[in-house]
Amino acid sequence: MLTAAELARYGRQLVLPELGLAGQERLRRASALVVGAGGLGSPAALYLAASGIGTLGLVDDDVVEVSNLHRQVLHGTADVGRNKTDSAADMLRRLNPHVELRLYRERLTKFNAKRIVAPYDIVVDGSDNYATRYAVNDACAARRVAWVYGSVERYSGQVAVFGADGPCYRCLFPEAPAPGTSPSCEEIGVLGAVPGVIGAMQALEALKAITGIGEPLRGKLLQIDFLAGQTRTIRFDRRSDCPACGGRESEDRARPAAGESDEPDASPIEIEPAEAARLLSSASRPLLLDVREPWEMSRAQLGESTAIPMRELEDRIGTIDRARELIVYCHHGTRSRMVSEWLRSLGYRARNLSGGIDRWSREIDHSIPRY
Repeated sequence: MLTAAELARYGRQLVLPELGLAGQERLRRASALVVGAGGLGSPAALYLAASGIGTLGLVDDDVVEVSNLHRQVLHGTADVGRNKTDSAADMLRRLNPHVELRLYRERLTKFNAKRIVAPYDIVVDGSDNYATRYAVNDACAARRVAWVYGSVERYSGQVAVFGADGPCYRCLFPEAPAPGTSPSCEEIGVLGAVPGVIGAMQALEALKAITGIGEPLRGKLLQIDFLAGQTRTIRFDRRSDCPACGGRESEDRARPAAGESDEPDASPIEIEPAEAARLLSSASRPLLLDVREPWEMSRAQLGESTAIPMRELEDRIGTIDRARELIVYCHHGTRSRMVSEWLRSLGYRARNLSGGIDRWSREIDHSIPRY
């Protein structure tokens, strides 16, 4: 039963005839997992908590950076350098102390997705990379759990609901593209309010699914162009040959996403700048792979590096020595993380320079210009 304090808090929802007391109590009993406490996860988590979800899980292994703050509204200037899960938890507890929070200070991957997803009724994915997205999809398909997808770039975004009794993400996008074939927000930018709107819509779709009101975006991909003020809905069906949800059980058929090999690499994918500096001065020096754009390379370089922009990597993969250990870097470590995951899936011994060349400049070599 809802307490008097909860009845007062959710009064404007309780008067909605489609929701009412029964719907609010369903929300209180429900659990939702938000993957990523960033641009999409911030508004999604805020509105799920504000609406009265009973249990809210947050997954994120990153720390708050000042470049996050124009769009990641769970965090403030004083949180820079903190774990995003800790910063997010402080904000959410201030917003609604009635919500039980569960924090996962780790990156969701193919290898831990089923464990993390298992306790939850629905998943909201706010990740910004294909490896995580396919891991979420395959884990949810295996458990027949619905998950809410969202993505943004520049002035546009899209939302859909996958899984449960509808088609999954692989029904629409069977395989992940190679890194660089689709641009990231770090490369092309995003207006801060855009993930705010899309993340709020993801929360709305999750609330609809939990309470049973309205018509969820199941089997429909809603695309929004905010500059033009236009929307488009793409309808799609479950594929009988889908590697995740069609035919045999997903764990028998699901193929690894780009960036996820069948077996985990023994070495951690992230390498700290201090450890990288030590290895680069050793006899068995790894190969430095710079995946930034040419204009970035002209501004600053990290020693003797092999320069292949991420968008050219698929075409030039044959030029990389498979026998060499690789340290991959970009500006802040986001693009290079995607590249490292993809290279490891192909059998390369690749590690991502944590924090990129910017962190290297701050901690190892101050003579390297920051930009």
